[in-house]
Amino acid sequence: MTTTRDQKLTLPEALAEIRISRAAFYRMRARGNGPKCLKLPNGQIRIRRSDLDAWFTGCEVAAC
Repeated sequence: MTTTRDQKLTLPEALAEIRISRAAFYRMRARGNGPKCLKLPNGQIRIRRSDLDAWFTGCEVAAC
């Protein structure tokens, strides 16, 4: 059974959660600013739940 911490999200699932477009995601990834990803042999991307949460936490700023 897959726990929430090691769950692998598809790219559409992750994009829906963080509410950005696919193009914006790939731009961030090209700049090295996106969450860690797993690239499957068929070219599809998966993102571990824990990596997405850690990336999101790292985006926090003290004051806006």
